[in-house]
Amino acid sequence: MSNFSQKSTKITSFYQLLDEIDLLDKLIKYSRWKKPVLIIPALASEFILPERQSVFENILRELKGARYLANIILGLDRAEEGDVQKLHQIIADIGLDNVLIQWNDGPHFSRLYELLEGASIDLSQRGKGRNLFMSFGVAIALGATSVGLLDADIKTFRRTQLDQLFFPVQVFDYEFSKAYYVRSDGRRFFGRVKRLLVDPLLISLKRKFTDTGEEKMLRLVDFLLLFNYQLSGEVVIDIELLKRMRYTLNWGVEVLSLIEVYRKASQIAQVQFTRGYFDHKHQKVSASDAEKGLHKMSIDIVATLLKALIVDEGLEVSTHFFRDLAITYQSVAEDLIKKYAENAKFNGLIYDRDEEERFVDEVITDAIYDVGELLDAPQNISDMFLRYTTMNPEFERFNKLGLQNAVLEVEKRTKHEYRITRDLPSWTRIEEKIPGIIDQIIDVIEEVKKG
Repeated sequence: MSNFSQKSTKITSFYQLLDEIDLLDKLIKYSRWKKPVLIIPALASEFILPERQSVFENILRELKGARYLANIILGLDRAEEGDVQKLHQIIADIGLDNVLIQWNDGPHFSRLYELLEGASIDLSQRGKGRNLFMSFGVAIALGATSVGLLDADIKTFRRTQLDQLFFPVQVFDYEFSKAYYVRSDGRRFFGRVKRLLVDPLLISLKRKFTDTGEEKMLRLVDFLLLFNYQLSGEVVIDIELLKRMRYTLNWGVEVLSLIEVYRKASQIAQVQFTRGYFDHKHQKVSASDAEKGLHKMSIDIVATLLKALIVDEGLEVSTHFFRDLAITYQSVAEDLIKKYAENAKFNGLIYDRDEEERFVDEVITDAIYDVGELLDAPQNISDMFLRYTTMNPEFERFNKLGLQNAVLEVEKRTKHEYRITRDLPSWTRIEEKIPGIIDQIIDVIEEVKKG
């Protein structure tokens, strides 16, 4: 039997204590006067590539039984018209009749992206975050009372898992419900970014803030540590909370969502998604390329968390803050890796300790230093460099060629790039910026339905 203790008054943990929990009839009953909507962001490759198609189709077949869902939004990226036609056929063959295909590159939704861009909402960075951002607007336009998110690559998905995730919001009126599960296939541990980045980084921050007595920062860090799986993409959000939440276009989306929930919600749940193993496709480490894979993910997550503490929560950092944090992080991560190695041996699992240590040393530690430079150093380095090149005549001929102007331009670009890849405004703010935007989304939905 699973552990069922409650560790906080801030978050309710819902445990799956039985092998089978049947919540469907209650969900259908409580959905008579509510309108739950499910969003599935997907690439065309999810149903075009033979090795992925069966996983995608299994998800849709399972969802056929989720009769409490008013609508299912399939946010479709990197798709041609032929791909959209194939998706329509798959949906028809399965027998789903409440699906809206949000073809992001199609003529209808392209108009909406242009409208948002025209209001200085920069959605030029393609990816899951941009896809979800539009889907939220579509869900609001459909009159959703709650919105669930589900990835399109879950190999072990069952409808009952989604039932459990929706239940606290639909039946108990929680504002936010987040899934947690075991990231393992029975042979090895997965969830590397959670185990080796998020947890040790939060523990490191907690140590620092405990030593310095910064209670405000500690409360946020403690809140994040309460979640069993901070990076799960499976959540359900009450629509009124969702309208007020800020978003991000990068891999820090789950962390920023939890930070927004910390600030703006009071009824919060985490739900055991399954008692068995949970599996979906895995990202490559890409240790040598900071723009790809788990390397990019690590930088985005570290940046999102530290920005929230420094810019939003007002944490004052010294010159040595990021160096000290990286050193503390390495120490904590090494301790945790030892525990994982012992746990793997205890359970007879495969565990490559050397590979885990390399990920910590070559990817995450560097990510902390890189983010530190991004958050703290550009202004300081620019000021120092400008003073240095002004005071020393040896640089005069280079200054005439535009050296100092180049430094200022790089500083400006770096700050701009950091800003635009992080936070997007809430949909409440967007409705203020673009009066009638929801009506225009409704018009697009009607056009899409007509074909």
